[in-house]
Amino acid sequence: MTAENRTDGSEHRPVAHNPSFVAPPAAPTRPDLRGTFGMAASTHWLATASAQAVLERGGTAFDAAAAGAFVLHVVEPHLNGPGGDMTGVFATAQEPGRPQVLVGQGPAPAGATIAHYRDVEGLDLVPGSGALAAAVPGAVDAWLLLLRDQGTWSLAEVLAFAIGYARDGHPLLARVSATIAGVADLFRHHWPTSAERWLPGDRVPQPGEVVTDPQYAAVLERLVAAEAAALDAGADRAAAIDAARAAWRDVVGAAVEEFVAAPHRHADGRDHAGVMTAADVAAFSASVEEPATVTFRGYTVAKTGPWGQGPALLQALKILEGFDDALLDPSTEAGAHTVLEVLKLTMADREAWYGEGLDADALAHLLSDGYAAERRALVGATASSGLRPGALPGRPAPALPSLRTDHPLTAPAAALPGAPAAGVGEPTVPAVGEPTVVVDAGLELAADGTTRGDTCHIDVVDRWGNMISATPSGGWLQSSPTVPGLGFCLGTRLQMSWLDESSPSALAPGRRPRTTLTPTLVLRDGQPVMALGSPGGDQQDQWQLLMLLRVLVGGYSPQEAIDAPALHTTAFPGSFWPRTWTPAGAVVEDRLGDDVLRGLAARGHAVTRAGDWALGRLSAVTRDPATGVLGAAANPRGAQGYAAGR
Repeated sequence: MTAENRTDGSEHRPVAHNPSFVAPPAAPTRPDLRGTFGMAASTHWLATASAQAVLERGGTAFDAAAAGAFVLHVVEPHLNGPGGDMTGVFATAQEPGRPQVLVGQGPAPAGATIAHYRDVEGLDLVPGSGALAAAVPGAVDAWLLLLRDQGTWSLAEVLAFAIGYARDGHPLLARVSATIAGVADLFRHHWPTSAERWLPGDRVPQPGEVVTDPQYAAVLERLVAAEAAALDAGADRAAAIDAARAAWRDVVGAAVEEFVAAPHRHADGRDHAGVMTAADVAAFSASVEEPATVTFRGYTVAKTGPWGQGPALLQALKILEGFDDALLDPSTEAGAHTVLEVLKLTMADREAWYGEGLDADALAHLLSDGYAAERRALVGATASSGLRPGALPGRPAPALPSLRTDHPLTAPAAALPGAPAAGVGEPTVPAVGEPTVVVDAGLELAADGTTRGDTCHIDVVDRWGNMISATPSGGWLQSSPTVPGLGFCLGTRLQMSWLDESSPSALAPGRRPRTTLTPTLVLRDGQPVMALGSPGGDQQDQWQLLMLLRVLVGGYSPQEAIDAPALHTTAFPGSFWPRTWTPAGAVVEDRLGDDVLRGLAARGHAVTRAGDWALGRLSAVTRDPATGVLGAAANPRGAQGYAAGR
């Protein structure tokens, strides 16, 4: 069937199908949505529907994204929360050629020093759960900043959706129920405030059961009240939203400081007190900054700076641009091998160089054509098994972390007398029907012992041309104890910092940890044409790279690219506690085919079969500037993500 006679909406392609890609894409699981009014896509249908409802009532993409994001706090509490963080990248209809990054990543508290963690707490890694792993909450302030500067709706209108679901209830996801079941004993024995919140009557709420979060609803209602009081006093819209931001800091700061002072169980199996104070919360203000960008096949791709992992995707695009198209098809043995090897190189650079302190000149070198050529020459016919960062002119060789291949939760149970009681650091979503192993630490693992990271994502485009991609995360229900009076817990982003002063991502007061949150905006001729992103921790940019190659080079539609078989490498230190790696590791969906998987193994890749529909949580929205036609697509895996629009 040709693109011209498709009836499923998948005829929307930036380029025609590239014959260098082994075969036309398979029929998509869903149509690529097409329309001219507005489009939204996210990891939960209620967030998508809420965002679309805002568009239908005249709101902009920014009003809609904020409304959907606050709903995600309520309906996906195992994957994100108000105590976590977010990163967004957006472009406005007024300045379409100037993408901007919305920074909702809070820094380390003033008391989060390497000396305290090492010498006082006796740690060699930042724990994966508990208050010592918490950066200052950044997500809520970032959404309020976006709403103030780019939105049109009042805070009361935007928060009505989330308040409704928190106050009146929503049907509990099966994934949330399973997560609570996995950490129920931890809650009962060590985190009583979480037991009170998530185990009503000392039982695990069942899938589909209507659950509420009245404490969080009350927090949001206090923000609405602060806005209303400011408006009654004569403040304008912006000042009224700033009043709500101040109320957030006051409410959260006081509650957090009092609560984290009491020792509680952390991922290392011991009890520690946190270090966050009300002053830390009060000092944080979200911001907007310029993105890192590269050009690829005539498109401009915009990402965060090196305080996030976003430039790793940009490096990968620059390296891959120099290969023949046939080596850019992830569905072939040669293409999958090339992509995996390039990702190893860029993620090694992430470990060696990325951090908030990396300056603009150094980043420019890492993204340059010359450096890409140097790195491209390292891609051979067989799998590499070492960590191979490149060099920066005039800088000493990077100090690499101590590489751990032992995962404490994959050993036999008898060998785990000190197994961490609070699990590892990232939330997990196994594929539907996939065998899982629920260990005593409360972590859901795949049957082969590997973890599966996930979080949330939302994309929105409106009829005026405003477009945003955003990835909220952190503060998931299993990350640390629920804070009394707030109805949510703190995040764990500090686990991505090293307790090593020489590391570019070393723990330091006031420094942002190097986040894995990495949304993407694509522009053509100065106009935004696609916003995309994915949950998945270290896999986020890896899965997005596959989509970009398939859409921008292979000619796939967005839905075809999202559906296509995915893969990623684990051959670098993971960002989440306990920071392990698998030399030459390659995790692949079985749908790539036995011939491809055998070929990768023969090249030396340590292949882990993930099942047919296990990897990737991508969603996207699109806009054709020439016609004004909008599009949207969402992930079918897990039966949870949805796109909507007209």
